[in-house]
Amino acid sequence: MKIGIQTWGSNGDIRPMLALADGLQKAGHSVMLVVSSIDNRRYVEICEQLGISYRQVPEHIDFDMEGFAQRSFRMNPLQWLRALLDEAFFPYEPTIYQAARQLAADNDILIGHHFLYPLKLAALQQKKPFFSITLCHAAIPNPAVAPFSFPDLGEHINKLSWRLLDIIFNWILKKPLTRLWLEAGQKPPANVLSELLTSQQLDLVAVDPWFCPSFGNVEAHHQVCGFLNLSENAEHWIMSSELAEFLANGDEPVYMTFGSLQQAVPDWSMELFLQAAALSGCRAIIQTSSERYPADSQSGQVYFIGRHPHQPLFKHCAAVVHHGGAGTTHAATRTGCPSVVVPFMDEQLFWARQLQALGLAGKPLPAKKVTAVDLAKGIRTVLDSQSIRHNAQQASLAMQTQNGVSRAIQLIEARF
Repeated sequence: MKIGIQTWGSNGDIRPMLALADGLQKAGHSVMLVVSSIDNRRYVEICEQLGISYRQVPEHIDFDMEGFAQRSFRMNPLQWLRALLDEAFFPYEPTIYQAARQLAADNDILIGHHFLYPLKLAALQQKKPFFSITLCHAAIPNPAVAPFSFPDLGEHINKLSWRLLDIIFNWILKKPLTRLWLEAGQKPPANVLSELLTSQQLDLVAVDPWFCPSFGNVEAHHQVCGFLNLSENAEHWIMSSELAEFLANGDEPVYMTFGSLQQAVPDWSMELFLQAAALSGCRAIIQTSSERYPADSQSGQVYFIGRHPHQPLFKHCAAVVHHGGAGTTHAATRTGCPSVVVPFMDEQLFWARQLQALGLAGKPLPAKKVTAVDLAKGIRTVLDSQSIRHNAQQASLAMQTQNGVSRAIQLIEARF
């Protein structure tokens, strides 16, 4: 089959789609991947290696991540989302929609990031199947649990809470998100959260079952496939001799990164990491975001590294300090690393609390008020806890038995 995949966002939104595209291609399908990257990172080289047809649409998104982070730091989640859309999505919506229409014309099946309602609309117009990929299960209505930050008062009250959340999303986002549908002469879905932003044919929940055991009460079109993990051999990463020597000459280090968010707060994050490493007395590998700390350099017990696939290196680390992104959360847990989470927004706080509840991390340290002393104490808590290390190893063993890409392909192919 000819399959068109479209995604929008940062690296954490794009890597799972690369993994799925690679798996579908290896399963004998022809895949076209269309990417809208808000940090303007390009994926041409890896797509060429994997034999995936690739387009970047638009070629450039004029989005000041550092300025946005500073302006939006204290917004509530819906204010933050609306501000992000206003700056990094709505100005490019016509271009993204035209790419979606072309993708729908050229392919048999359309698969999109759960937020890509333009692709859902294009699929509807051209009567093509549309499947969505959801990267976080926090927004999927599930009466077994309350919506995140709502009190859990039992199944009946939880249903009302989910309905209230739908109303809130409609109030804040329905008008701008349905404008494209109305302009195209189509009746938009009634509810933004539960209908517009996912497929009602098949919504692949790309979350490892370890993180969502109580998923039996959700609607049938939501199917947990597991983490869409890009295989290590897809990126051909080779550890440098300098890094290998650093790893060999001491205790396992603590890895520190804020992923794509680090571009938004480069100097603050580096100083926080360096001070926390010194205060906690640990060796550290820090993903550098500052010219003052060049990649593949070392300062005392700290090694600075540039971009690279996380999992091959996490295997050699004692713990991972991160922002609570879905991809980094899965990568750390899959490799048996405990986490120390510094969340910047509610979705990341959700993952932080998931890790804490599973005994894989200490308490979250929100970025709005974290200090180097707080982070150092959080690192020591994890390093000194035998139970957290044991839980991380058990979680890793469980996750190694799952293959999210294979399961996703089975679910897609089962629809035909």
